[in-house]
Amino acid sequence: MAPPGAITERNAPTPGQGIAQINHIVIMLQENRSFDSYFGKLGEYRALNGLPNDVDGLPADASNPADDGSTVHSFHFQTMCMENVTPAWNEAHGQANRDQPASSDYLMNGYVHTAAGLDKCCNVDPHDLKGVRAMGYYNWDDLPYYYFMATQFATSDRFFAPAPAKSEINRMYMMAATSNGNAKTAQVARVRTIWSLLENAGISWRIYVTDINTTSTGDLPGSTYLGLFFGEFAYLHADHIAPLSQYFSDVQNGTLPAVAFIESGYFTGRDEHPGGITEAQPDTPTNVQTGAKFVSGIINALMFSPSWKDSVFFLTWDEWGGLYDHVPPMDVVSPDGIMPVDLTEKDTPGDFTRSGMRVPLIVVSPFAKKNYVSHTPMDFTAFLTFVEVRFGLPSLTARDASMPDMTEFFDFSNPAWSTPPSPPPQRTDGPCYLDHLP
Repeated sequence: MAPPGAITERNAPTPGQGIAQINHIVIMLQENRSFDSYFGKLGEYRALNGLPNDVDGLPADASNPADDGSTVHSFHFQTMCMENVTPAWNEAHGQANRDQPASSDYLMNGYVHTAAGLDKCCNVDPHDLKGVRAMGYYNWDDLPYYYFMATQFATSDRFFAPAPAKSEINRMYMMAATSNGNAKTAQVARVRTIWSLLENAGISWRIYVTDINTTSTGDLPGSTYLGLFFGEFAYLHADHIAPLSQYFSDVQNGTLPAVAFIESGYFTGRDEHPGGITEAQPDTPTNVQTGAKFVSGIINALMFSPSWKDSVFFLTWDEWGGLYDHVPPMDVVSPDGIMPVDLTEKDTPGDFTRSGMRVPLIVVSPFAKKNYVSHTPMDFTAFLTFVEVRFGLPSLTARDASMPDMTEFFDFSNPAWSTPPSPPPQRTDGPCYLDHLP
């Protein structure tokens, strides 16, 4: 037996049985929301619908100390928009332990402190210098589509971002199961990706792009992250990048690839990222309901299409954004033994053996277990493990090799959702303001 975290070689599964019944895997990452900020009330919602409240959600006494010595308690956001918060390396460590950020004694007491610091240093026209917004949450009234889907299908209350770092670093993990030593600023990495594994094995793949990003990718048709992280590979395989409109055609026409990744609406306010749509548009805030509505259309298109019968849609958020979560990060395997290459003596020391914070997860498939809640700790490189197991591919690094294969979320013998449920429409009428709380 290979030691934990060893890179794994795999055989293809038995055709037509178990995981081999999944022929299309679609993965989408939205932006910057913690489990407690979105699904902290999921257990209560389940109980209201006659199901066990078996979710480790937001504690009734959840709070954080403010810099002025007062206590900030969790509260229900009334606004669907908020000023930015941050999950960057130093702040992520400070959120886990405000006074000793390098410590593995995770007190989860620095969220308000780091949110206040961002308003004091960096946010344009700040309104929350105390950092109160870090303790806000949404519930099923605000996000009816997500709450319904997470309850009817499968979810987890132990699903983590791979690294204590911001989006770019965690999205490198999504494609390569490593950041190649990057802890603060992503640089182009010449490493294997899930896309190169699929390409070498002759397995179809495609990245669907919502918003074209001409600044980062030159003449590519807009793949922000493939072009940013793996430029040469991106240019050589530009034919695998398509506009999101192609996704809707593919699910209806039976031309969905074996593995697909959907890049969100980063420049049109549909990615759910706190703050403004872009740094250049801080006064045009992103709205969580707008993002959830956008995602609902993507998932519903798959559910009510000919492609549904043998597909799975994995939805998560690329990191927690600096929003409160009460569960400490988990210990993880270093992907490749590479230490951070971009930290200075002023930065919090550390390595890649602790995860980021929890993020929401929804697993949507005809084979997804009904009303299922996993409590198995994993980070979202487990998506890569699922792809590798399904298609008999080797692991990319020791990180994805160490992850569960996610088959616990499925019942391949008795699919519960051959006929999908009818989800509620996602409302978009909530107020959107930045100048006060709640």
